[in-house]
Amino acid sequence: MPADPRPMVMVDEGLGNSAYLLDLGGGRALVIDPERDPAPYLAAAERLGLVIAYAAETHLHADFVSGSRELAARGARVIASAAGGLEFPHRGLGDGHEVDLGGLTLRALATPGHTPEHLAYLLLDGTRPAGLFSGGSLLVGAVARTDLIAPDQTEALARALWRSLHERVLTLPEDLAVYPTHGAGSFCAAPASAERTTTIGREKAANPLLAADSEDAFVTALLAGLGTYPPYFRRLREVNRRGPAVYGPELPQLPALTADEVRRLLAAGASLIDARPVAAFAAGHIPGALSIPLRDAFATWLGWLAEPGQPLVFVLDDTQDGAGLVRQALKIGYENLAGELAGGMSAWAGPTGHVGLVPAGQVSGRVLDVRQDAEYGAGHIPGAAHVELGALAGDGARVGPGPLTLICGHGERAMTAASLLAAAGHGDLTVAVGGPDDWAAATGRPLQAGR
Repeated sequence: MPADPRPMVMVDEGLGNSAYLLDLGGGRALVIDPERDPAPYLAAAERLGLVIAYAAETHLHADFVSGSRELAARGARVIASAAGGLEFPHRGLGDGHEVDLGGLTLRALATPGHTPEHLAYLLLDGTRPAGLFSGGSLLVGAVARTDLIAPDQTEALARALWRSLHERVLTLPEDLAVYPTHGAGSFCAAPASAERTTTIGREKAANPLLAADSEDAFVTALLAGLGTYPPYFRRLREVNRRGPAVYGPELPQLPALTADEVRRLLAAGASLIDARPVAAFAAGHIPGALSIPLRDAFATWLGWLAEPGQPLVFVLDDTQDGAGLVRQALKIGYENLAGELAGGMSAWAGPTGHVGLVPAGQVSGRVLDVRQDAEYGAGHIPGAAHVELGALAGDGARVGPGPLTLICGHGERAMTAASLLAAAGHGDLTVAVGGPDDWAAATGRPLQAGR
């Protein structure tokens, strides 16, 4: 048994989540809440001379496809909530059930709220609490949202979360390390801190939701802070319950497609995703393409804006990682990946579209800010209109005709917005490179807060 049972934190910056790799001693390891691609966990375990013996799930995830089944195919035993109803082999636990990990013990704590079947796992070193894998129950400066099941269950789950916290979690020792799954950047929550781990005492002292003096006050504050989330969240709980497809040692590669093959696929209903950087898309792109620059947040916006059942065709440049794109698509359940345009835009002989670029400090005229509500409310260019990017596909008609500059925080989301509007027939579009903070710095004028 390791002398210091603290896990390795393995962060997905794009989805804002953390998985944990714990050395159990004897050459064995436990992984908590792994994402679909097992390669990072297997590589980390190998570096430490470990074999992954267990994969534990705190809840049925809505924001990513679980990797527990992939790890099970390589010999790991899956631990999960019995109430989750998983349809693949696992050890189902209920409240108070324990798993002997060979010196360390994992005790399940029923903590419904974020989801009905949610478990937190208390790690015990003998009888001493050594850490809490809190999943979505207690986060750094926040708790996870309770509106992912159904609208008529949101308040009831928020009340259940209040009870879970005050009856099960906050009664634990104040110096106990807490290892949440969701963190900064996750649409399952909105933590203000970039920290990934915390303690019970720190959250009691500083978590604003825990400062609520009653259950009603907690529920009101929690529900008031809920923003929008990607529509793919509504599908993945069931994917994870049934068990995702297992790919084995190698993830699929993107087939290379000729320009004629791309045309045929598009004519048959495929969606075209241009994953090149903002400047490359602006300089020339296939008309109708959806711009989603390949970056950490690629999966989120793919899952927000692309139809999951349609074949997806991609355009990349020769410096980009097609394998990384595949990993991001698969981790949110997008598996109908038709291929990429071989040779990139240099192989395309047909018409091309173009979008103007302007430094954020030089923005003028009509401006549409496509950031999230909370970002816009925190500070925007005075007079800028606002539609969240995720809503723009349905709200594009209210943008109106005429010249328009799109702005976000850096330029990527603004270019995605421009591509949506261009595909819907809007012209004379310009994208700001930079964001409102850059505009304020360049002009010396203050941003406007609020709606």
